[in-house]
Amino acid sequence: MSREEFINELDKKGYSYEIQGDKLVVTHEWDVRLNSLTSLPPGVVFRNGGDVSLDSLTSLPPGVEFRNGEYVELRALTSLPPGVEFKNGSDVLLRDLIGGWFDEWKGNIEGIDSKMLLNSMISKGIFER
Repeated sequence: MSREEFINELDKKGYSYEIQGDKLVVTHEWDVRLNSLTSLPPGVVFRNGGDVSLDSLTSLPPGVEFRNGEYVELRALTSLPPGVEFKNGSDVLLRDLIGGWFDEWKGNIEGIDSKMLLNSMISKGIFER
């Protein structure tokens, strides 16, 4: 998906955003639900106040950042390239990749923050396919 196509989708839904250099920062106050999208352009940062729902997304480009206030739903995603970062306020649903919510994944290590573990695994290419 091109940056222009993504901006059109944001405009259709009434979601606010800012362009900061090569980044497109989604700044909507509440939840962002873009469940029909199957891809995103590079350089997207979700900094909205609520959840991010991207249920049909099948791929993410490197450099996408989740800094939203609540959870992230990526039900159909089957890989995560290095450069994707989760710094959102709650859990991450990776149904087709790990079978559910990352906080509940059996591979978590007691005493280690689950999103720190997830980001470390992403940076090492563990979820690339």
